[in-house]
Amino acid sequence: MRPDDGMMMVLNTERLRLRPWRVDDEEETRSLFRYARDPEVGPAAGWAVHGSPQESARIIRDVLAVPETYAITLAGDDEAIGSVGLSYGTLIFTSDEVDGNRYGIGSESEGRPAKACEFGYWIAKPFWGQGLVPEAVAAFICHGFEDLGLESMWARHDVNNVKSKRVMQKCGLQYAGTMHHVRMEQLDGEVYRDEDVRRITRQEWLTARGR
Repeated sequence: MRPDDGMMMVLNTERLRLRPWRVDDEEETRSLFRYARDPEVGPAAGWAVHGSPQESARIIRDVLAVPETYAITLAGDDEAIGSVGLSYGTLIFTSDEVDGNRYGIGSESEGRPAKACEFGYWIAKPFWGQGLVPEAVAAFICHGFEDLGLESMWARHDVNNVKSKRVMQKCGLQYAGTMHHVRMEQLDGEVYRDEDVRRITRQEWLTARGR
């Protein structure tokens, strides 16, 4: 079941706390702008560098503060250093986009998520190389299967983004195909990329845990 806005959970790991984003919170806005203005962060994840705190505040309000999108924070430190979340109401693949195969559609029906949904994530540069992203993604995948009742979870990355590829592999996502000449609509100008798609099913996730 998809939780309502007031029902979002807090997900805890050994080193992290995943919590809902906070709208109209000055510290939240400062934290996001501090990291999202880095040109090495957003464009790699498919979104534009933030140009001002006002833009960051708008992104929190309109993009991040939605059901099943979580701020990544360190345990014991409430500063938002990244984000992970589902993409609801999104066509994941059409029949001719991924090597001729139709894999699934993420859509909404009566306020409930499809059984297959896409997710995305990012973390600020000062926290790269510490294993924090796989830790956050693993917790989020567990949440998707155990709490949301999903049957399949998808993510994609630029074919040249080796770091994101490794994160997905560590979390058990298997290569499903390549989407060619994908327009990056959140980046300025006509930017197109080839993106590898990786998937994990509920059964694969359970099997990996001996269940």
